Amino acid sequence: MKIAFTTSDGVHINTHFGGSERIDVYEISDEGYQFVESIKFNYEIQEENNESKLAPKIEALADCTIIYVVAIGGSAAARLIKKGVTPVKARSEEEEISAMLAKLVKTLKGNPPPWLRKALQQKPTKFADEVENQATV
Repeated sequence: MKIAFTTSDGVHINTHFGGSERIDVYEISDEGYQFVESIKFNYEIQEENNESKLAPKIEALADCTIIYVVAIGGSAAARLIKKGVTPVKARSEEEEISAMLAKLVKTLKGNPPPWLRKALQQKPTKFADEVENQATV
């Protein structure tokens, strides 16, 4: 599954979702994690409507299961959840991405808490996966 983090430095979970210019994405499993990409958003021009900033971010995260943020507005959180992406607030701006990833890997090996099991189950399957599953039945 893919996990995303709002970050300004690639090390810490330290930006608000709406204002974040960088989101790092990792692929994670119970065997470990691997960096996938940094998605960058450029907001040099001050936009009066913050809602217009959200659409490209939400679209870019469509294949992620969870996004870790320092803070997120209610509208953005609701839109992410509707797309099957669970927003999670970091404890502080000092929380490190690598520490969170290591903790998630360990959790996936054991017994994930209910919120994580729910996040894993709600992710829509891809069409190719559905076809493959039907072929094996």
